[in-house]
Amino acid sequence: MSDREAVQPGEGTDPQSGPAIADHEAAQYRIGVIGGVGAYTMWGLFPLFFHLLEPTSPLEIIGHRVIWTAVLMVGVLSLGAGWTWVRPLLADRRRTWSVVAAGFLLSANWLIYVWAVTNDRVIDASLGYFINPLVTVLLGVVILGEHLRRLQWAAVAAGAVSVLVLVLGYGAVPWVSLGLAASFGTYGLLKKQVGLGPVEALTAETFAVAPVALVGMGWALLAGELDFPGAPVSMKLLLLAAGAVTAAPLLAFGVATMRIPLSVIGLLQYLTPVIQFILGVFVFHEDVPPARLVGFVCVWVALALLSADGLRQGRRQAGVRKAARQAVARADASGAVAALPLVADAGSVGGDDTTT
Repeated sequence: MSDREAVQPGEGTDPQSGPAIADHEAAQYRIGVIGGVGAYTMWGLFPLFFHLLEPTSPLEIIGHRVIWTAVLMVGVLSLGAGWTWVRPLLADRRRTWSVVAAGFLLSANWLIYVWAVTNDRVIDASLGYFINPLVTVLLGVVILGEHLRRLQWAAVAAGAVSVLVLVLGYGAVPWVSLGLAASFGTYGLLKKQVGLGPVEALTAETFAVAPVALVGMGWALLAGELDFPGAPVSMKLLLLAAGAVTAAPLLAFGVATMRIPLSVIGLLQYLTPVIQFILGVFVFHEDVPPARLVGFVCVWVALALLSADGLRQGRRQAGVRKAARQAVARADASGAVAALPLVADAGSVGGDDTTT
């Protein structure tokens, strides 16, 4: 190919390509937001589902949730991404044990949550998920050695004040809220280190815990303490649906994380505890004494500070990326302009050669 053929003005710069790409990105963003809203809304409505499972014990509910989620994920992976990720995971002992630990932390989080819902502690559960972002920030400092910015320190301080207010008001440590926040925050840290996709991660985590769940369910069956065999058909169907109820928001969350920035995910995550708080107050009619309300207000202040910091940081990073793209575009344009005289000279030389 000659130099003249190599540089064609306008080649590969279809005027329609820019708007088409922009429209595609906008569509993907909308899909991501819908997925995120759907995931966090479903998680927020979980108390309605788990209340339907009473009087089944929380341990049996978790057993069903683990087992049927594992069964469902086998089907999802077999029809989709497949199992090629398993061998590299098992070959890395550190990642394997991290997955096992994540599975048990997730199960502990589920157990605390189900216990809270079935014991009329939905508001305490919502507080736990409000506190969770603050715990995540603290884990980043303690475990990963990250440095906090001023607004982040202010948010952590407000969160600490909220816990102190709740302890003084109740006369006891809010263990449900702190247990949910600590278990889920540590679980998220382990997931980050393992580096699996959401579907693969949930499959590995439930498979790590499934043997314990099966043994526990078998022991309860032999001891005559399993509700499932004598339960009405409607209850059996609800328990079997625990796997789908668990997987559906996770799949929607996977759609969101692939399409929208983490800053948007960080804001959407507050939908879950807000919905749970509303359900606790207006559907399950749980009490909100002044001490609890003040504690919630302190947490909301902390989250507002954390969100403001995240949005400001996100804008800064977006500005840096935009400046980098503009610099690359200017460099490309300068290179193209500089190449044009060389192409012209090469063409004229070629013309001289043909005439002599």
